[in-house]
Amino acid sequence: MTSINEAFLSDFSSMSSIGSTAGGGVDRQAATVADGQNRNWFRGLVEGHGFSVRYDSVGNQYAMLELVPGAPWIAVGSHLDSQPLGGRFDGAYGVLAGAHAAKRVEAALVFAKETARFNIVVINWFNEEGCRFKPSMMGSSVYAGKISAAQVLETTDPHGITVREALEAIGTIGDFELSVSAYVEIHIEQGRSLEDRALNIGLVESTWGANKYEFVVNGDQAHTGATIIADRQDALLGASALVVAAREIALKHSTAEHMVITSCGEFNVFPNSPVVVASRVNLLVDVRSTDPGVLAAADADLHARVGQIERMANVRIERGAEHVWGAKSYDRAGLKLAGEAADSLGLSHGVVRTLAGHDSTNMKDVVPTIMLFVPSVEGISHNERELTRNEDMIAGVELLSEVLLRVVKGEFISDSDPTQELATDTTVGA
Repeated sequence: MTSINEAFLSDFSSMSSIGSTAGGGVDRQAATVADGQNRNWFRGLVEGHGFSVRYDSVGNQYAMLELVPGAPWIAVGSHLDSQPLGGRFDGAYGVLAGAHAAKRVEAALVFAKETARFNIVVINWFNEEGCRFKPSMMGSSVYAGKISAAQVLETTDPHGITVREALEAIGTIGDFELSVSAYVEIHIEQGRSLEDRALNIGLVESTWGANKYEFVVNGDQAHTGATIIADRQDALLGASALVVAAREIALKHSTAEHMVITSCGEFNVFPNSPVVVASRVNLLVDVRSTDPGVLAAADADLHARVGQIERMANVRIERGAEHVWGAKSYDRAGLKLAGEAADSLGLSHGVVRTLAGHDSTNMKDVVPTIMLFVPSVEGISHNERELTRNEDMIAGVELLSEVLLRVVKGEFISDSDPTQELATDTTVGA
């Protein structure tokens, strides 16, 4: 193995020790102490390689490698925050791979005596995971103008701590702004299609559509022994019926061409006492599909079931915040460029769709974007057993380096391309 690949694996091992868990994963939820330590570790690493590091108003971390003074910027990145008891590869691999790829691009340009047309910024997006603060993909959503910085900064975690307070506590908040002309991201697949097809690389052609809803099921607190069934307004019964309904909807609406996936990833019961009928349950339900029509039908079915459940359980169900993104394609020219780059390296590849949301989901809506996957063993993710093999990580870094080299040389977007005007208008905090 070459020394540059050994250096990447060594850095990945060091990074994975921060916030490490007994089961082999990491717990680095957004703006926690562990997340702050990891951000500072990353800052020290890249500053040692000639990058400069800044933070914007919602904690996005920018590591800038200036190749040509005054030239526009190409972004590459992902996120360093994790789920509770999450895997060490999710997001973090893409950020570190981006930094290593940027340095390889710089070295390749020097060796070939070529001049780049773009500079490179590696972005660690704030709170992609959305487990401490909702919604997910928070930092890139602000960058893309989908939510405001003011709204994000006042968002609280379950303990009432605001994003602003949390970022100030770890010292990673600033007022930096930077426009970019294109975006590249590499990520573990978090599924098993690449492994099943024995492919090195996934070229992401589109996202799944996803509708995420926060529901509050309101009942009435009562004694579990003394209150007869007819008199109960059991919020837990209503919430449980909603979870079951979501699964039934996925089975009902999935077709051979378009799958529907539904989930309940968060469930909080009040007062959560063994002898009290629940008065309130807060839960999150999401519905996803590759086809807009199928998604719309499944979504309508879900909301129709809400009224049925209210009547069955004698409860009232409120729909709270929602987070929605459509099934949209990535840039076709970027897909072609990435495929040609993979061919040049002898890497097997195939076209895939992303079931999960990523920061590229937001970025593709404002600048030309390329999304790449490397395999996940058995498709396991958001789990301490999450694993991507060393050889697959290395192949991903090599491909990302080749793709990024082509992009900064102007093969994806020229520095006079009309989309540059769009990128210029897309400033942080918009």
